[in-house]
Amino acid sequence: MPETDLRYDPFDPAVQDDPYPVYADLRATRPVYWCAPRNCWVLSRYEDVSAALQDPTTFSSARGIFPAQGFDLAGAFLPMMIMMDPPRHDLLRRVVAKAFTPRRIALLETSVQQMAAELTERLVTAGGGDVVRELSGPLPAMVIADLLGVPREDRDQFKAWSTALVTTDISAPDPMRSNLDAAAALYEYFRQFLDERRARPRPDLMSALVTAEVEGRRLSEDELLGFCLLLLVAGHETTTNLISNTIAVLAERPEVIDRLARDRSLLPSAVGEMLRYDSPVQGLSRTLTRDVLLHDVQMRSGDTVLLLFGSANRDGSAFPDADHFHIDRVVDRQLAFGRGIHFCLGAALAQLETRLVFDELLSRTHAWRLGTGAAPVRLRSGPIRGYGSLTISI
Repeated sequence: MPETDLRYDPFDPAVQDDPYPVYADLRATRPVYWCAPRNCWVLSRYEDVSAALQDPTTFSSARGIFPAQGFDLAGAFLPMMIMMDPPRHDLLRRVVAKAFTPRRIALLETSVQQMAAELTERLVTAGGGDVVRELSGPLPAMVIADLLGVPREDRDQFKAWSTALVTTDISAPDPMRSNLDAAAALYEYFRQFLDERRARPRPDLMSALVTAEVEGRRLSEDELLGFCLLLLVAGHETTTNLISNTIAVLAERPEVIDRLARDRSLLPSAVGEMLRYDSPVQGLSRTLTRDVLLHDVQMRSGDTVLLLFGSANRDGSAFPDADHFHIDRVVDRQLAFGRGIHFCLGAALAQLETRLVFDELLSRTHAWRLGTGAAPVRLRSGPIRGYGSLTISI
């Protein structure tokens, strides 16, 4: 592609349908690219994205992590540690990290496996259906509901709010309205729930949060609500789309399904490879705190920089044969969950849920294909790659 013809916008539906060809062109010809529609720079090479993620002093999260021209996303939401810099970020992360220790995650395995078994059994017995509605959406919603201590019967509402938060229709007169309405509804829900936990604590994460202290003081109401919003969306949306994307990729590779069915020990590496091959979070942005010269391009302090995890994970300099899916690839450097101080706390839980889903699914069927009755519907989200609906036949 001639350099003058290169166009990239994370909100372009054509890019959302298949971003990988334009990623390859960005890496090859414009590793530092100016995206005029989003008013931001774009980094696409593995080395550059990885270095930026590990330099929070220069690449700050405090002014927001989503590129949205003319809209102050950081100011639109209550404080979340994903949009904070040290030292406050580090203090708050230590509070919530206690819920995601390897020991705590291991304790969840039995209950997650039971949920996965029930949902996959229904899907297979029905001969297929909409994976998002029947499996990849409900499972993470139930897991995060149990973790937070909120009723499972609210999971459908959680899914609706969560999807609205990450979906943006840039053609609408007020593109962010659905995002803000969903955030407001979630804040109100959790405000009432936090009041209940203060009055009647239980052995769950919500009760732990309302009694937690940072530097000798309790978390503020805004900080608690920010935590709840982040945990719901980050703990739910990423896993939903990882499961859906994996279903779709494997549907086109029956020989891989057969191999996994015969050797379940390959599931952990297959999940890791899926995270690299088709990352559910394609990229997040940072704001420069100083001028940066990279690949002979001058970026200025205050500029927004979009870091493309999805492109970095397809960089052949980091991953040989990067555009091909290899389930036995040793993937220990992929950036689907970020890197550095903002590395996703729920990474181990997301991988556990996905591994158990496919362990249960492969116990019941060795074949599925994309349904012919309804075409897959992509999420229209800048940072998130996944499906609004994905029908399969079994």
